[in-house]
Amino acid sequence: MTLRLKEPSPQGLNTIQSDFDKYQNSAFVERPAHFFSLELCGECGELANLEKKIWRDPSKNIAHEMLADEAADVFIALMNYCNARHIKLEEAVANKLKRIEDKRLNGLMGKVKE
Repeated sequence: MTLRLKEPSPQGLNTIQSDFDKYQNSAFVERPAHFFSLELCGECGELANLEKKIWRDPSKNIAHEMLADEAADVFIALMNYCNARHIKLEEAVANKLKRIEDKRLNGLMGKVKE
């Protein structure tokens, strides 16, 4: 029998997202959600490209700081996108994690760790 696991808590994302919104609105002109969607895709691509280089040649010296910078860019673009679309990310993540756990319990998420 597979037991239900406690989903990770995204608690605190509301505060972070609100702070990003205040900063964005104070520092920059308003941009539409599709701008941030495209920005998010671009930043994900930059992170993926670094990972591809590491995968292709594990001896390649990609500084950890470069990966961290690109991951931060992805997070910032995601915050800005969610704010532009009025998506409450903390609530969305909590709901999604619950659905993932429901699927895992029903054997719909690949092999389950017993």
